[in-house]
Amino acid sequence: CAALRREDKIVSTHRGHGHTIAKGAEIKLMMAELFGRSNGYCRGKGGSMHIADFSVGMLGANGIVGAGLPIATGAALAAKLEGGDRVAVAFFGDGAANEGAFHGSLNLASIWRLPAIYICENNRWAVAVPASYALSVPEVAVRAVGYNMPGVTVDGTDVLAVYEATEQAVRRARAGQGPTLIECTTYRWRIHSEQRGNPADPRPREEIEAGPQHDPIVSFASRLLERSLATDAALRQIEREVQEAVEEAIAFAKASPLPRPEDALQDVFAP
Repeated sequence: CAALRREDKIVSTHRGHGHTIAKGAEIKLMMAELFGRSNGYCRGKGGSMHIADFSVGMLGANGIVGAGLPIATGAALAAKLEGGDRVAVAFFGDGAANEGAFHGSLNLASIWRLPAIYICENNRWAVAVPASYALSVPEVAVRAVGYNMPGVTVDGTDVLAVYEATEQAVRRARAGQGPTLIECTTYRWRIHSEQRGNPADPRPREEIEAGPQHDPIVSFASRLLERSLATDAALRQIEREVQEAVEEAIAFAKASPLPRPEDALQDVFAP
């Protein structure tokens, strides 16, 4: 999201917390929504998977796999019809790359040359199914060829590589050159769902242990120190500020009111 403007639109996934924060959303309101409070972004009715903040261009997370792709495509179409150089970004996972919404969205964006950027977070596993089994191609980005658009695969744990690929795609979109598919390879550190009674993690133990060794925050901080772009003290101060912001958001959410039963049917449908 660092390559985007406030007026640009994004659509997220069922794991949308990071995208929401990166687009500039208010952490306290986001936390209140996670706690189901009436002053949360969606009045406590959206929960973890449906956070949205239209004021910063965050059109919403989505609990349905792949459902954000056509929404972002529609936002890109709206941007083109309205004029200007606004763009729209769809975040999705490798599992969503096998949904019909993926193919239909990319095809439409290509033939209409929409200012859309499709970013696949390929963590190599869709629930318990490895991408090596579910995908017909070695990389999701290869599928861009079928829709006559650029496709690029980058290390998703490399902050600068992701930014550079995104910035280039955004520049193309703003210039009217159409959509781009970006695949960011990464790894899901934890099991897909940690509810009680969940079966054992099917992933190989060596994979699970290797995942946290490629923490993008840690590696980016190391690069900043190596290039003398930040000091250790400055980075520690950022960590303290982030921790304080999270703790304040949690306290705010805990102190916030629960929705009233009589409001159950309000804000359920769009006006």
